[in-house]
Amino acid sequence: MHDSSTTGLPPSWRATRQRGAVLRALHDAADFTSARELHGALMADGAVVGLTTVYRTLRLLEREGRVDIVRDEAGERLYRSRPADGHRHYLVCRRCGMSLAVAAEAVERWADDVVAATGFSAVEHTVELSGICEPCGTRPDRGSPHP
Repeated sequence: MHDSSTTGLPPSWRATRQRGAVLRALHDAADFTSARELHGALMADGAVVGLTTVYRTLRLLEREGRVDIVRDEAGERLYRSRPADGHRHYLVCRRCGMSLAVAAEAVERWADDVVAATGFSAVEHTVELSGICEPCGTRPDRGSPHP
C-alpha cells in the first residue's frame, strides 16, 4: 500500500496502486473520457487495473467532488478531473468528447440567488452544454471522431 499523501488520493481513501493509476490516467486525459476508455488507456500503458476498479474509483472521485461529469450522445457518463480551483462548466462535443471550459458567471449568480432565496445549503448544480465541434461537423465521415 502507498501513503495517500504521495498518490494524490484523498486521505480518507485506502491508497492502492490501482486507484493511483486511475487518478493519474484521468488527470492526464486531454478531454472528458468514459470509464471504458480510461480502462483501455490504463491497459495500453501496462497497468493491471480491472474495469470494476475504474468504475469504483470514479464513483469515489465523484463523491469527493474531484471530477466533472457530462453525458455523451448515447447517455454514457464521461469524466474529467476537476481543476484544483473548483467547479467549471464545459461545452462538450457529443461526437468526439472534446471539451472547452466556458465562462458562466450568469449561471453562478443565478445559483447563488436561488440559494439565498430558498435557504438551502450545500447546493450543487450541473449545467451541460453540448453540440458538435467544427471538426466533427465538417468531416465527411461523421461516424468516427477526429484525431
